[in-house]
Amino acid sequence: MGVTEKLNELEAELARTQKNKATEFHIGILNAKIAKLKRELISPSKSGGAKGGGFDVRKTGDSTVVFIGLPSVGKSTLLNKLTGSKSEVASYAFTTLTCIPGMLDYKGAKIQLLDLPGIIIGASEGKGRGREVLAVARSADLILLMLDVFQPDAYEAIMRELANMGIRVNQHRPDVVVTKKLKGGVNVTSTIHMTKIDKRMIAGVLGEYGIHNADVVLREDITPEQFIDIVVGNRKYIDAVTILNKIDLVTPEYIKTLKFEFVPVSAEKDKNIEDLKEAIYQKLDLIRIYTKPRMGEADLTEPLMIRRRSTVRDMCERLSPDLLENFKFAIVWGKSAKFDGQKLGLDHMLMDGDIVHIARKMSTDITSEELDQANSERIKKSVAASKTNKLGVKKKANHY
Repeated sequence: MGVTEKLNELEAELARTQKNKATEFHIGILNAKIAKLKRELISPSKSGGAKGGGFDVRKTGDSTVVFIGLPSVGKSTLLNKLTGSKSEVASYAFTTLTCIPGMLDYKGAKIQLLDLPGIIIGASEGKGRGREVLAVARSADLILLMLDVFQPDAYEAIMRELANMGIRVNQHRPDVVVTKKLKGGVNVTSTIHMTKIDKRMIAGVLGEYGIHNADVVLREDITPEQFIDIVVGNRKYIDAVTILNKIDLVTPEYIKTLKFEFVPVSAEKDKNIEDLKEAIYQKLDLIRIYTKPRMGEADLTEPLMIRRRSTVRDMCERLSPDLLENFKFAIVWGKSAKFDGQKLGLDHMLMDGDIVHIARKMSTDITSEELDQANSERIKKSVAASKTNKLGVKKKANHY
């Protein structure tokens, strides 16, 4: 029996099982088995890779945002209005057959937008190149869920497809740590009162993944499904903005009847485009970090834009791999430092407006020329990318 057949059998058993106190443990174990099989479907085959072509996307800019939606909901038109790209537009479905990039310049941030082919029901199972599309979404910083005003019910279907690919939309990673050990069984420590999961369930889920000796620390009251996500380990927690397109074709009263949060737009009529840009910028939650050479003044004209809660390590990775390899310490001025000029390490979390100087091991300090050059190269790449729609996106077999 193949993976898909086993999965269908388990899902059928889960559907037949009544949910009550007596069946909680059985349902939790079924969900653990289902998640284990779905992980096999998501992960590329080790023997020969996935069949068919994929999308080789070179990430650029300060953040990457992807459009996800059913065919013919206006993704390409909206990409063109937001970025000035030339994604093909037509009145029939499946106009976009590959990944079309564009660059949105907004409030000093360069945001890469990717227009992907529309997905269909069953996309997470491989229908309509759905896995390739959703695999790109797994690597994004933000997802734009695009809906047609006449198909608002597609929201739930799209959310299911994303969940089946291990994407947890508008959720955070639970504060749970599982540490494997050689012996001693499963020990559970909780800093809060657990109301949704117990030690028996935790041990049972771990056992399904061959883990019989581990220390588990919970700092959050989580569900069995959330614990399974932690054990599976390949989940992506990504924010999303829901967009309702073609609002010019319905009345305001109809829009008020919809019960989920969304940004109403009309890509064709240019309605609320600026509101959408602001919503994207706010959801990305970017902060500005300024670099400072050893002997000079900080460059306050071209900030480095990174996600909130980023660390000095994240900053070094953005600027240059060499900075991370030879990192010695960082000197920080701003809100995140206890005092101006504080010497800090890689795990220090930066805040908006911080000024940072990086020192490295190879010399007493990184020279101003080297740091300026790293930042200058980043800026040049972003500017060049914003002037072209050909950002190195090509079809490539077995990429995901």
